[in-house]
Amino acid sequence: MSMKRHLIHTQSLEQRLAIHAERLRKEARGTPPGIERQILIRKARLAETGSQLSEWLQSPGLRAPT
Repeated sequence: MSMKRHLIHTQSLEQRLAIHAERLRKEARGTPPGIERQILIRKARLAETGSQLSEWLQSPGLRAPT
């Protein structure tokens, strides 16, 4: 029987995604132009979008995305 591990997060999902996006952008700045850099930038953009969607879903009234 395996035991489940429960993580206790000290930061919200939105904060963790924003930090992850910033880390990816910083790594992309240090990477020479090319495929790897584009992948890092795309991942950063996805993390930022996820953060914004999560904030939107938790907001009262669910305004239309902008």
